[in-house]
Amino acid sequence: MGAASVIGLERFEMDRGQKFRTHVHRYHQLAWASSGVLMVDVEDHYWVLPPSLALWIPAGTWHAAAALQRSVMEGIYLDPAGCPLAWAQPTVVEVSPLAAQLIGYLAGDLAEDARISAETVLLQVLAPVDKATIELPLPTDPRAREVAAILLARPDDQRGLDALARQVGSSSRTLLRLFVAETGLTFTQWRVNARLQAAMAYLAAGEPVGRVADRVGYATASAFVAAFRRVTGHTPAAYFAAAGGGRREGAGIGLDEPGTADRERDFDADAAESAEAATREVSSPERAFDAA
Repeated sequence: MGAASVIGLERFEMDRGQKFRTHVHRYHQLAWASSGVLMVDVEDHYWVLPPSLALWIPAGTWHAAAALQRSVMEGIYLDPAGCPLAWAQPTVVEVSPLAAQLIGYLAGDLAEDARISAETVLLQVLAPVDKATIELPLPTDPRAREVAAILLARPDDQRGLDALARQVGSSSRTLLRLFVAETGLTFTQWRVNARLQAAMAYLAAGEPVGRVADRVGYATASAFVAAFRRVTGHTPAAYFAAAGGGRREGAGIGLDEPGTADRERDFDADAAESAEAATREVSSPERAFDAA
């Protein structure tokens, strides 16, 4: 018996602030926005993904997703039984122009041998990237988490840690310890990441860098660009270099009706968008492969 197709594809058009609640799949997923910007939450770790990046989500991993602006989310599902990729943890991968074109090609009506050939090439060109996305883990201690919520809601807040500690009934020393212990980042690093994360939707919408810098608390555009490059390894313009390639909806190997189990907890709206953004849930993205 020859090789079998291992990739299923589904497209989801999402408005700004629209989200999938926390759910899980039996299949590996590659979460990718062919346009717009996604935020993906895996157990209070957040990744912001422009069209040049995708997040590998291993089978059995609870996750949620939200659109930071009007986006097209491409659900790419991979059968663990036949997929040669097996990253055990959520992993950011580059979506090169070639990879984007292959995904678009696989969305078409293909003969089985052509589909398998294209899948083989796609799986060969997907590779992890280093220092290319903005990860923002949230602390769990109520005092540190309250500070995080304040800064996510108002990234331009200029107060120092002493003032924030007083507001939440803690001390700066305690908060410094909590942020390092619970997020793996110093408070200063976490705050920079929160500001850059907040900048993503504005940048993706084409706002001038100077205006975005002011919105998220930087005194100058050059300071903002320097921080952005330090965290991601790219300037904002290079980070948002979109991967080309269109695709059509609902193609690939057979896909069933939804089969996702939802948890009760919602995606953290403060982390996904500003407080005034309306959120609207969409149906579950889980699709199952045909038994054949």
